Amino acid sequence: MQETTMREANMTDVNSPVEPTDARAAAIRRLSARRDFAMHLVSYIVVNAALVMIWFVTGHGYFWPGWVIGGWGIGVALHAWEVYGRRPITEDDIAREMHRHPGGA
Repeated sequence: MQETTMREANMTDVNSPVEPTDARAAAIRRLSARRDFAMHLVSYIVVNAALVMIWFVTGHGYFWPGWVIGGWGIGVALHAWEVYGRRPITEDDIAREMHRHPGGA
């Protein structure tokens, strides 16, 4: 028995609401978003570690790196939510919204 490729399997699935190329593009966008977030997180850690080291070497006074860590941390948290926590809009969501506002506007 010959195995079919994923592309062939998607092309033969007539019940699939999304074209194979659309599914592939969506998967690529999700993977790119995860990579971008990972790079954002690494840069956050490296830069803030450097700032803490500067603070430590210069006398441990007022912990001024906390402002950068906190402010930038909010941005990292929002980015994480966008990549991992936010779910895509489904057909059910669209139907529900159309039902709530039947006239359009």
